Amino acid sequence: MESEELPAVAPKKPNLTPKAIIHQKFGNKACYIVEEVKEDNQNECPGLSVPQMKPCLYRCTLQLPELSVVSGTFAKKKDAEQSAAKMAIEKLGIRPVTSDLTPQEAEESLVARVAYLFSEKFFISDHPLSSHIRATLWRKGDLCGAVPISVIAAYDAKLFSLCKCINPEVESNPILVISCIMRATTKLHGIPATSQQHLWIRKQSPYPQDIMESIIREDGSQECIRFSAIRIPSSVEKPIESVMLCISSKEYYLDIIANELGFEDAANVLISRNLGKASSETRLFFTAPKSYLLDPSSKLPNGKATLHFQESVNVRASYLSGQNIIGNAILASIAYTWKSRDLFYEDVTVRSYYRMLIGKTPGGIYKSSREAILAAELPSRFNTRANWRGALPRDILCMFCRQHRLSEPLFSPFEVLSESSGSCLKVANSGIDVIECVDGASVTASPKQSDSEGFKCEIKLLSRCEDLILLCSPTDYFKKQNDAIHNASLKLLSWLNQSLKNIIVPLEKLYETAENFNIQICSKILFREILAGQSIHNCQLNVIECNRLLESNCMNSSYDMSGNGVCSLKIEGPDSGVCPCNGSLPCIRYSVSLVVEGENMKEFIEVCNEFEFEVGVGAVIPYVEEVVMQMSVGQYAYFTTNLLTPELIFASAGDSVKMLSLLSSVALYSCFSEACCMEYEIHLTKVAAPLEERMEQALFSPPLSKQRVEFAVRHIVESHATTLLDFGCGSGSLLEALLNYPISLEKIAGVDISQKGLTRAAKLLNSKLGSNSDAGVGSTSIKSVILYEGSITNFGSGLHGFDIGTCLEVIEHMDEDQACLFGDVALGLFCPRILIVSTPNFEYNIVLQRSNPPTQGQEESDEKTLLQSCKFRNHDHKFEWTREQFRQWASDLATRHNYNVEFSGVGGSADVEPGFASQIAVFKREWRLEDDLLKRADTEHQYNVIWEWNSRNK
Repeated sequence: MESEELPAVAPKKPNLTPKAIIHQKFGNKACYIVEEVKEDNQNECPGLSVPQMKPCLYRCTLQLPELSVVSGTFAKKKDAEQSAAKMAIEKLGIRPVTSDLTPQEAEESLVARVAYLFSEKFFISDHPLSSHIRATLWRKGDLCGAVPISVIAAYDAKLFSLCKCINPEVESNPILVISCIMRATTKLHGIPATSQQHLWIRKQSPYPQDIMESIIREDGSQECIRFSAIRIPSSVEKPIESVMLCISSKEYYLDIIANELGFEDAANVLISRNLGKASSETRLFFTAPKSYLLDPSSKLPNGKATLHFQESVNVRASYLSGQNIIGNAILASIAYTWKSRDLFYEDVTVRSYYRMLIGKTPGGIYKSSREAILAAELPSRFNTRANWRGALPRDILCMFCRQHRLSEPLFSPFEVLSESSGSCLKVANSGIDVIECVDGASVTASPKQSDSEGFKCEIKLLSRCEDLILLCSPTDYFKKQNDAIHNASLKLLSWLNQSLKNIIVPLEKLYETAENFNIQICSKILFREILAGQSIHNCQLNVIECNRLLESNCMNSSYDMSGNGVCSLKIEGPDSGVCPCNGSLPCIRYSVSLVVEGENMKEFIEVCNEFEFEVGVGAVIPYVEEVVMQMSVGQYAYFTTNLLTPELIFASAGDSVKMLSLLSSVALYSCFSEACCMEYEIHLTKVAAPLEERMEQALFSPPLSKQRVEFAVRHIVESHATTLLDFGCGSGSLLEALLNYPISLEKIAGVDISQKGLTRAAKLLNSKLGSNSDAGVGSTSIKSVILYEGSITNFGSGLHGFDIGTCLEVIEHMDEDQACLFGDVALGLFCPRILIVSTPNFEYNIVLQRSNPPTQGQEESDEKTLLQSCKFRNHDHKFEWTREQFRQWASDLATRHNYNVEFSGVGGSADVEPGFASQIAVFKREWRLEDDLLKRADTEHQYNVIWEWNSRNK
């Protein structure tokens, strides 16, 4: 049921971590020893263009006075330590006792915490806040030793947790912490509370003389620290700009930031939570009306704090931080840290700002992980970990939740029990590697079942207060639990990415798209707040207006390149014949430049020396894949597109200041979009064959694909056929290979549903046939070649009655019912004299995937277990048949249409388990073809002619 009202109750105190429980009981007597586990770095599959190193794994040994335990292996050291601690707790029988602080207890603890923060013991500690207190002693006059309350609220996590127990709304509005601290100081003696004019706290009694002398000795230099920051104006009409801040070692850095914001006192500066990673020191510094800070008790009827300053909310800054930012803001990375008493700082550039901006979307997170902002796209599907590049889907989802201040996603994989399905062995899609779920996200697994058919995974997105926002329940199942987790994560990410691009779309429309992705929106308010860039429990802004502003000013980092058609495409270099195809892994070197036409101005934006992606899964900008598919290894391509959005340009450009100046000057032209364009240069350096071919090449010489061609050629020669029809010709590999043999064919035709594949086939055949006399092509009898676009399950009378038909490794890419339909259409309507059909033998996957093949004496149950552990050879395969299933299909088909069928194959042997790698059925008819057979077709499909060659017109 949708939650429209959010309860304002104190959140439960979280349970202690296993390590914290061990520390409570054993203290320093607990010894953690973490060791790195070495693994073989060999690739899962041979032939990858870019060698893939396996990640480091860690194992932890926990030594206690009473026992010693060793954890499993994990990708992170902290997870190994927590696992070892959890194992020790279970062995010792320790039952964690948790208690929830009441608001009254929390307030008492808060008073004690504030008192401790101004004690001499805390002053000499290594806490970042103690460094702030020391730095304030360099302030002049009445401000000497005055610590802004906002600093205490921002840099003491324990104090912040206590404030959350008192008022849960501080989670989404940390400004409220200030009023909690002020109330606590009124109960203390020796630390005066601040007045309405001064939002700081100062210790009334001075620190001892030896402490003050140590402060003077800490840093005697007057060196000036210079670093860049970003100013984000409150008005969306004004652009962001880079500012240079200069701070000496004898100054309190917040005073300098206050001056930049137009204030003299750092007490007027409020500080956001840290942005990005938990270890990041990048924060927003801003201000808010004092009337609200000092009197936040004003309530609306629903109990929420009234906002009297909607007109000054900084939409862009609020979107970055997930909380309300008021007025102008400075985005800077400067702070005191745990590591050193020296001031830490680093530059925040325009590029940094826009990278943070695009990092709020799943697609942007993936782009950043690939370091290819202008080329990479979030893939449409997760095939195998071996083929995936960049951050994994599950990790991207966890990062997305952290960026939007949500709880860690809850993954609930569960097993699907198999049901009797006759003689047909159903096998789900599957991946390769097991991915440990170790980064803190909750994973709930069901008990192990002996007759499991696969895994599904349900995912829940929750707010910080554990309110359910989204529920993703995919219907697909997978052989491995982690494959189910990654595929479910990617489905949710794809929908979120789509939704965040179109946040002005009515919510009703999003409900419709969510259903298509098996996603349920459980809380309209909480989900709409994600879209609006606002944090949980703080939806006071007009959402429609906020969406409009975000869309026009900071959310327009559109990755949908519709309208960015390729212009002036030029491909240079000889055709090497090594070309990408669906499922292959091309590796490119590319550069993208901003070009100002008529001004002879060209500025590089992004350069990548090695970028590998899988064809056909949407892992790259569409027009880049479109161009690469027309290239062969060694060739260069040059083309232009329309100007990209500023967000993508600035997130990619190394010199963002220069790029900002360039775009600002170009914007003065009357037609900004016509004055600029993006220029791409791409060099195709390598192409790794699809996973299926790489597995086959590892075991077969010559390659299995060549063996299939040779099998077909042998039958063509023996049949003395003069016409050939290739069903599912793809990129024309078989048709092109036939030109190398002295065969009797005079007319050959190919049919395929992929226009890209047919374009590639036309290019190959045209090149080969055009140089027939010079290249010495073996077949001199070819008079006609024609390529058609269309489905092989449709009938076209123009292709009726060919001598021989071929369908090599095609039917497995169709659904099983479509494969059966093709068989009936091919033998019942096209009626070739001979039809050769090949398809993978699923049982041979045991060999290809480096398992031990079953022996003749193995029990049936053991063989079935081995088969169930196998995967399909290609992620695009919809099914793969065993020998028995294939024979049953082909025999039934031949009987229905009065054909004879013979079985054979290539790769392996029929007499040795598990048979041929590719199983082949050869259908032959002995009856005479009658013209009235055409009457069997109720409908006729007109194929589109894509390319045609005739020897008379060459």
